[in-house]
Amino acid sequence: MKKKTVFASIAVAAVVLTGFSLTKCGGKGEIRFNTATVEEATVEITITATGYVQPVDKVEVGTQVSGVIKKIFVDYNSQVKKGQLLAEIDKSTLVERVTQAKAMLTSAESDLRYAQQNFNRVKKLYDLKAATEVLLEESTNRLAQAETTVANQKANLHQAQVNLSYAEIYSPIDGVILDRAVEEGQTVAASFNTPTMFTIANDLTKMQVEADVDEADIGKVRVGQQVTFTVDSYNDEIFEGMVNQIRLQPTVTNNVVTYTVIVEAPNPEEKLYPGMTASITIITQRKTGLAIPMEAINFTPDATITDKIATSEAAGKNPKSKTVWLKTEDGIFERAIGTSLSDGVYAIVTEGLNRGDAVVLSVSQNKKEKSNAPASNPLMPTPPGRRR
Repeated sequence: MKKKTVFASIAVAAVVLTGFSLTKCGGKGEIRFNTATVEEATVEITITATGYVQPVDKVEVGTQVSGVIKKIFVDYNSQVKKGQLLAEIDKSTLVERVTQAKAMLTSAESDLRYAQQNFNRVKKLYDLKAATEVLLEESTNRLAQAETTVANQKANLHQAQVNLSYAEIYSPIDGVILDRAVEEGQTVAASFNTPTMFTIANDLTKMQVEADVDEADIGKVRVGQQVTFTVDSYNDEIFEGMVNQIRLQPTVTNNVVTYTVIVEAPNPEEKLYPGMTASITIITQRKTGLAIPMEAINFTPDATITDKIATSEAAGKNPKSKTVWLKTEDGIFERAIGTSLSDGVYAIVTEGLNRGDAVVLSVSQNKKEKSNAPASNPLMPTPPGRRR
């Protein structure tokens, strides 16, 4: 899903818009000013994205042996401890394999004893020069083969015993069962891959949001940046988090490249459930100071108005600096200012203005009111009691 970059509005509603102020201008009507009072505020630049809430630690528990599920000891949402028995696979086949491995090991050990005895006899005869060197080599080779066979059968027995132990499925961590993918009596096959039987979340009070951030915005994201997000279940509640990881592996969907950003999301009240859709806002820049609307910087009054009520305080200003128009009791005048961070709606002022100054956002001149009485129509009859 492609995400959008937006500009955050003022975090603290600190810029106060005033009502229209009126100034008389001869007999041609009134000049009306829409102004804003300079106050301290916080300006933020943000990036928005969408992601999903997930547990920080989640383990999928499977089985390494095939068989029929004989017993399941847990269910959805069950609290489990590390080492707790979760399920048991029927052991009949596995027990038989252990028995066969033991029998084959016994046979191999018998062959080894015979080979050892044969080697000892041939060795004595050879020492007495009563046996040839060929017989000695043959007995030596048979003894080595018997030893190798015993070692292999011991390994087979050990593997059969390990497979038998896999018939009992234990929890690898403390947590809660999120998913149970099997039922009693179901056959699981582990021939090609390990089938997942249970999904366990370690601690639901510690969650994370896995958000996809567009490639155009990922360059602005840094580990440690503050994040706010909402979920559909709690529309009026804002959750807080922090960027914990930026994964470098891109995801390409319909030629749109995104990167996964992991956001820590503390969940002490366990309101957040795994899989919830989260709309996140990453605060990439934040600054607090005197702020004014960008409308004041972009405002330029009509020349016919400024000729009558404006002074020229800004004369000689740096042509590269920004200017605003201040309103005082004597009229309005232009003033050069310095600005820093802006979100496109408000800007932080670094110099040129003081708290409480009134900056002009717009100005208009109202003409004298005219009669609103409708013109009479000679073809229409005169209402009773009224003369034309």
